[in-house]
Amino acid sequence: MTQIQQEEGRFFIDQEGVTLAELTYTKVHENVIDVNHTYVSDQLRGQGIAAKLLQSAVDYARKEGKKILPTCTYAKSKLENNEQYQDILAD
Repeated sequence: MTQIQQEEGRFFIDQEGVTLAELTYTKVHENVIDVNHTYVSDQLRGQGIAAKLLQSAVDYARKEGKKILPTCTYAKSKLENNEQYQDILAD
């Protein structure tokens, strides 16, 4: 599997210039990011890629002292229903 990369506003996996998976976020406030979209191509589905992208966003938020506002349905279901992520959820 290709490594997860990061640039402002997204974590992603590209192969030969084609985005195969992506999690996007926007800055809401100085210390809050909105995880608003997750995409995994058919080619990578079933491999836990969305979870890895989300974990990258969680690790980033914790490292940078930010909270996450999950508006993406995938992120919302994974973060809000798991005790280990309560520390990074925005109010």
